[in-house]
Amino acid sequence: AEVLDRLEIAYPAAGIAGSPQEALEVAGRIGYPLLVRPSYVLGGRGMVIAYNEEYLLKHVAEAVIVSPDHPVLLDRFLEGAIEVDVDAVCDSRDVYIGGVMEHIEEAGIHSGDSACCIPTFTLGDTIVEEIKRHTRRIALEIGTHGLINIQFAVKDSKVYVLEVNPRASRTVPFVSKATGVPLAKVAARVMAGEMLADLALPAEDRELERYCVKEAVMPFGRFPGADSVL
Repeated sequence: AEVLDRLEIAYPAAGIAGSPQEALEVAGRIGYPLLVRPSYVLGGRGMVIAYNEEYLLKHVAEAVIVSPDHPVLLDRFLEGAIEVDVDAVCDSRDVYIGGVMEHIEEAGIHSGDSACCIPTFTLGDTIVEEIKRHTRRIALEIGTHGLINIQFAVKDSKVYVLEVNPRASRTVPFVSKATGVPLAKVAARVMAGEMLADLALPAEDRELERYCVKEAVMPFGRFPGADSVL
């Protein structure tokens, strides 16, 4: 939040709570719906969207059980927003945008479970360029050296930052296949001391001439009787 405030980049209002009373105070400040998340969990475990006080208190109690020694994270949920993932490589001087992925589902589906597409299919050039500009500024501001993944949300033509991960993402192989640029290899060479300007990478804004879609494959064979129609 401090970095984004300094860069004047928008993000959903958020707060933390160590008790039900603190959760109600945060809700009163930023409003519903709220994304309720335990600290330090993977894969969206214990994460819910609360639309009212009763639901909030119920799930804050459950989130505390999931991660008892850490506060619960509360974010304003941007309902009906478009989610966007970006994978990029930074050498501390330049940033190469590997791919801008528009999610098929609306924002709120965990990135490991969601489908996404390269290139974007509903976002205009102005929005995409703003997302790329934010990616470059954030990557350089936090001193990234290697891969970085940033998740954005677009609501009413406004771009918000949801999450910044200065590391490899599970979408890197998909981006590499879609664009033909081996991002992991590029990042490894950068981390070993080479500069992006010396790697003769293809232009970021080149036409791909096709749409590439990543879809999650769910292990329904392990859940007999479960409804497999999503």
